[in-house]
Amino acid sequence: MKTIKDVGIAGWGVYFPKYRIKCSNIGKVWGFPPQYSDGLRVYEKTVANIDEDAITMGWEAARYAVARAKIDPKEIEAIYVGTESKPYAVKPSITVIAEALGITPKTLGADLEFACRAASEAMEASIGLISSGMIKYSLIIGSDTAQASPGDVLEFTASSGAAAFILSLRDKNAAAYFEGSYSYITDTPDFWRRSLAKYPMHGEQFTGDPAYFAHIISAVKGLMGELGLKPSDFDYVVFHQPNGRFPLKVAARLGFPKEKVLPGLITPMIGNTYNGSALIGLAAVLEVANPGQRILLVPFGSGAGSDAYSIIVEEGVKEKIHLAPTVKELLEDKEYVDYTYYSKYRGLISKFNF
Repeated sequence: MKTIKDVGIAGWGVYFPKYRIKCSNIGKVWGFPPQYSDGLRVYEKTVANIDEDAITMGWEAARYAVARAKIDPKEIEAIYVGTESKPYAVKPSITVIAEALGITPKTLGADLEFACRAASEAMEASIGLISSGMIKYSLIIGSDTAQASPGDVLEFTASSGAAAFILSLRDKNAAAYFEGSYSYITDTPDFWRRSLAKYPMHGEQFTGDPAYFAHIISAVKGLMGELGLKPSDFDYVVFHQPNGRFPLKVAARLGFPKEKVLPGLITPMIGNTYNGSALIGLAAVLEVANPGQRILLVPFGSGAGSDAYSIIVEEGVKEKIHLAPTVKELLEDKEYVDYTYYSKYRGLISKFNF
């Protein structure tokens, strides 16, 4: 566990595509019962257009984060992208985003991978760099166009979206600051994709108790134990959201009422954005939280690992909210497509398949 009260959140930004497909549409195509999406608590999901990928969405979220941080992009000395759907197998995404934002060339950074937890790795690394005095600002991006084999249960949830956060030393410009963090990882292969495989594989029920629940619960208990906190000390709770059901279930196991989870539970409306999942939830909470309130953030990545963060909201949060599109505004800006368009946009069909 690390006590990190000198590092804060200077700005945040979120982006996800306006195109959506209803999960009932997916179920109808593959013969799933109508109530299947109700069991997952996911009712519709975002669909990336043919010109949207982890880089373009990451850039959109990052420019919103810069706007809320109210800084010159050239002040950013590190940039990290956490993704498991980078457009290039061998070429960094950060160089494209950094160049487009005007951050280069005196820049530290890398593309990181740890399933849906990679952006959280970036957050931990950035906290260390900032608290040590090596850099002033770090830009962290979680961005994915999640893949799912057509007809697989994963297709109900795998979606597209991005979130970005700018971290700095805690000052009067901060929207919030980190009180502490706790990481917990093991070799638990619940979800994977081999080299050159088009779609990931998953361990069905094995993705639940041995992976998601065990790692999140261990990370949260470790954090609360080290900081001397209990569930009642937190005003909001944001877990990784592979679906809409798991966060509520793990909250109940840990003693958190659902009222503390629902404000940041965005997956039912947009699907699982993988590296953006928990961070989009955090953004949604920052847009409604009040100064002094405490947020529990718990990203998770298959393979498997989880990080738990205690975050305290600062006075500076209120003036930042409307400097860029909010999560609520992005949720409301949508256009539905059917499975044919979804298949075209996601490259599931093409004129060369026939």
